[in-house]
Amino acid sequence: MTDLANDQSFVKFDRVQKSYDGENLVVKDLNLAMPKGEFLTMLGPSGSGKTTCLMMLAGFETATHGEILLDGKPINNIPPHKRGIGMVFQNYALFPHMTVAENLAFPLEVRKLDKSVREEKVKRALDMVQMGAFGGRRPAQLSGGQQQRIALARALVFEPELVLMDEPLGALDKQLREHMQFEITRLAHDLGITTVYVTHDQTEALTMSDRVAVFEDGRIQQLAPPDTLYEEPENSFVAQFIGENNTLEGVVTEMKGDGLCEVKLDGGEIIYAKPVNVTKAGDRTRVSIRPERVEMNKERLQEGAHTLKAEVLEFIYMGDIFRTRLRVAGNEEFVVKTRNAPDQPRLTPGTQLEIGWLPEDCRALDA
Repeated sequence: MTDLANDQSFVKFDRVQKSYDGENLVVKDLNLAMPKGEFLTMLGPSGSGKTTCLMMLAGFETATHGEILLDGKPINNIPPHKRGIGMVFQNYALFPHMTVAENLAFPLEVRKLDKSVREEKVKRALDMVQMGAFGGRRPAQLSGGQQQRIALARALVFEPELVLMDEPLGALDKQLREHMQFEITRLAHDLGITTVYVTHDQTEALTMSDRVAVFEDGRIQQLAPPDTLYEEPENSFVAQFIGENNTLEGVVTEMKGDGLCEVKLDGGEIIYAKPVNVTKAGDRTRVSIRPERVEMNKERLQEGAHTLKAEVLEFIYMGDIFRTRLRVAGNEEFVVKTRNAPDQPRLTPGTQLEIGWLPEDCRALDA
């Protein structure tokens, strides 16, 4: 899955594998190339291999096989402190006995910079994260959000070309987390820093990244910009893991010439979908359709849409949207999201209706 020529890639994993016991591979044959200045998120469930990849890049873990390159140079045998990489962790890892300014100066002292240069860089880093007035405080005197800003400033203070972040916002509350997502993205882009970010939070990955690598079982299942990942998942795992998704089980009955295939659902209904990883009649498939692509108002159905009978099981008011759970073709977890608009009726459980969508919004994925 290497998609950048050698000369372009700033970070490169070349056929990298990792095993802790010599038998089971936690990371399997990873090929990944990143250009300078990219914000790439490694996303996946626990145990999918994403954090192990980050730790190999940082130098805290060693690859069992393959090579990791930074700016064209192999770094497998270079110790972590000589890689010149900034790190931000979930637990902040600030020194409690040092002031904020001393915490920031520490990586500069290790690099043997003059006192006046250190002071200048510390001041600039604190201003960058809007914490200029907090240099004399201790970490214990700061809130969680402030501590995370200081951890971020410490990772940036020596002006690294690469910053690695491992679930850095996991301990923050929702509102602060969303605010910090935009702060981190803005800083990374303003400073032109190459960033590798690890999270299991899909919303975080979609809002922050230039590209997202979705990990499962030690492999990258799909590597793409957020909109492509959401709109065009390449397999069932990605479709289910990214955002909310409806699935209907069935069998391909015909590959049509117009870029669609005909699918007979297990309940007998016929629908059409874009064949993504099905190739012939007889293939089992899981058809994927996003909740916001489904229309419940028959009057608003576009030409070419096909319809299915549905029964309302649950109708939830969520402020800006309504979330309706339906029984469709035997699936009782079929969800439709509609905008909270004056002409959108509030449905009661038991209501029978017809829903519909366009065939091109529907993807026939692996079963």
